[in-house]
Amino acid sequence: MTSESWSRRDFFRRSAAVGAIAVAGPAALSACMSTSSGDTLANARQAGKIKIGIAGEAPYGFTDNTGRVTGEAPEVARAVFRSLGINDIEAVQTDFNGLIPGLNAKNFDMVAAGMNITPQRCGNAAFSNPDYTALTALLVPKGNPQQLMSFADVASKKVNIAVLSGAVEKGFAMDAGVPESQIQSLDTQDNMLRAVSDNRVGAAALTDISLKWLVAQNPSVPVEVTPGFTPQVGGVNAVSAGGFVFRKDDTATVEAFNTELRELHDNGQWLQIVQPFFFTQANVPGPDVTTERLCSAG
Repeated sequence: MTSESWSRRDFFRRSAAVGAIAVAGPAALSACMSTSSGDTLANARQAGKIKIGIAGEAPYGFTDNTGRVTGEAPEVARAVFRSLGINDIEAVQTDFNGLIPGLNAKNFDMVAAGMNITPQRCGNAAFSNPDYTALTALLVPKGNPQQLMSFADVASKKVNIAVLSGAVEKGFAMDAGVPESQIQSLDTQDNMLRAVSDNRVGAAALTDISLKWLVAQNPSVPVEVTPGFTPQVGGVNAVSAGGFVFRKDDTATVEAFNTELRELHDNGQWLQIVQPFFFTQANVPGPDVTTERLCSAG
């Protein structure tokens, strides 16, 4: 696995409060918002709600145009916590690179933002079982004029490429031989879309799920998404698998969450929940994709 900063993606920031769900911007993340000490699960059951961290990224965890916090991760988390007797979720939105620090500062109780499980992150927090896997894809101009299908193509054709700041895709590209001088790190998904549509770069890289969602939300922009692929790092396939994130000492919550998450996967409810967000059966993690392996990958 490549080295990376905390940030994977950070876009579509909004602040809203709808029903039982409240969203606070980064400025609101202060000590006064810290969650209760002690047993997180017991405290949440007693309060009837739990506080989650999101990053405002569609379709993983974001605020829609009605002000509702939604996305694959918050919706799966809602289903899990209902099974655990916790009916309400309070969502705190912050930059992706602030999620794990905010979690450990007890600004919220868990992260529900589609965060990739990597050894670096595992050193600072505890991950649930893998919730999904995702392929990488390229956003290219309509018709894919340069016939780009992989990072190797980007390297061999000397194409400039956009990635999200601090994202794993930059490492994937560099490992495939793309010089850092040809990689533009942009701060939002929208800016990546504009960079491709304005021909400032020949492609942009992200998960196929995010790019398909982006294209669907911007049907008039003349771009398309390449077929998904698995990047290689050091000649080894780099599996992208996301999960929910907890503090390292929150063992009871992680175990209870994993039990209910596994049930959602096994009984088919998970697929029903995530299909509106462009997830399919192909995104269900295989038996060989485990948190232990992802955390120890070299």
